[in-house]
Amino acid sequence: MTDQTPVHIVGGGLAGAEAAWQLASDSVPVILHEMRPVRATEAHRTDGLAELVCSNSFRADDWQANAVGLLHEEMRRSGSLIMAAADLHKLPAGGALAVDRDGFSAEITSRLSAHPLVEIRREEIDGLPPPDWDSAILATGPLTSDALARAIVTLTGSEALAFFDAIAPVIHVHSIDESKAWRQSRYDKAGPGGGGADYINCALDKPQYEAFIDALLAGEKTTFKAWEESTPYFNGCLPIEVMAERGRETLRFGPMKPVGLSNPHENGRRPYAVVQLRQDNALGTLWNMVGFQTKLKHAEQVRVLRTIPGLEHAEFARLGGLHRNTFIDSPRLLDGLLRLKLDPRIRFAGQITGVEGYVESAAIGLLAGRFSAAEKRGLKPAPPPTTTALGALLVHITGGHLPGGHASFQPMNVNFGLFPPVEAPTHDGAGKRIKGKEKSPWRKRAMAERALADLAGWLSDAAPKQ
Repeated sequence: MTDQTPVHIVGGGLAGAEAAWQLASDSVPVILHEMRPVRATEAHRTDGLAELVCSNSFRADDWQANAVGLLHEEMRRSGSLIMAAADLHKLPAGGALAVDRDGFSAEITSRLSAHPLVEIRREEIDGLPPPDWDSAILATGPLTSDALARAIVTLTGSEALAFFDAIAPVIHVHSIDESKAWRQSRYDKAGPGGGGADYINCALDKPQYEAFIDALLAGEKTTFKAWEESTPYFNGCLPIEVMAERGRETLRFGPMKPVGLSNPHENGRRPYAVVQLRQDNALGTLWNMVGFQTKLKHAEQVRVLRTIPGLEHAEFARLGGLHRNTFIDSPRLLDGLLRLKLDPRIRFAGQITGVEGYVESAAIGLLAGRFSAAEKRGLKPAPPPTTTALGALLVHITGGHLPGGHASFQPMNVNFGLFPPVEAPTHDGAGKRIKGKEKSPWRKRAMAERALADLAGWLSDAAPKQ
């Protein structure tokens, strides 16, 4: 029989929303505490649940060739609310899964608000769960309030680690000069909801690129407070000026790489460098600059970004910015079921645990919700197999894969390097021998197929028995 005392979830982001859905779907009542709009954050602009504050992309959606695409598929098969909403509100984005951020948030807010087992309380929780909460999930994400962060530090006796995420600018599409820009996905690849021409591309020749780098390096940046100066960035979300400081060619081999693109305004030649923009809303009126997170001051952003061909008259719906991102020392503080070792009635979920990315955050929320639901049914929760994307992420944050212990713990996106190895097939379906570099995609597909087979067994074992 299911214990009907509610599970309290602190934080209405992607992880908290997903955890709430998993619990309520398993007949467990939930009280979801979200401090917005009572208390605002530096990055949010609405009071909607699961608001996307940075990019609107969930990244690659191909489960056979990409680890995050596999995570998408595992979450879909696990009844994920986040993935259901993303699929309903997807936008053209080549091989990626991008969403209309307003429609996505509204969908999740509506579904949770309508669920009879979910109560949403708009209030700030400024300390650890009180004694009368017998089960709680802290999913406050990268924008954990200072008061709650201090309470966590007081309990654990350790400082939370922190870094900065940078937000990319968003541009009104009508202000982009498409007599200079063109629409094309890299290698003309079509993805979910798209047709192979899902990005707007702005080309730079070598002199234009060099001038852009000079302007970027010379531009006035946001300054840090004294206590923030030693805070490291996450390498997967570096500001463009930080990348440029690491070498003049860094951007050209990163977000401005020209591979897989041909400029129709230059007889189909590959550009020296390129800036890509991806659709940001369902109407197609807003486009974000892919990989162009920046800490330039706003006036400098307008000046520097308008030196890019095609963006000379760009009108910005949102300029880039910085927000603080905090995560705990999960390998030392959490057990293999995401419980705080010092107080097992408390679980952590989402980005605060040391995963990086929207989907990864929601995935940990999914696990926290499922583990809590199993306990409410009087069962011992079973973690997903380490051969799955869900299991690989869980092992990453609980420290099982780290030979050096928690000292080397850093935030991580899901990737096949977290999975147990698998032998690549020696021959393809036609009997042709697979050689050298050809083995990599076959190995990834073998890992993905193994993951989904193992996931099916885990889901079957975890299902309530009648």
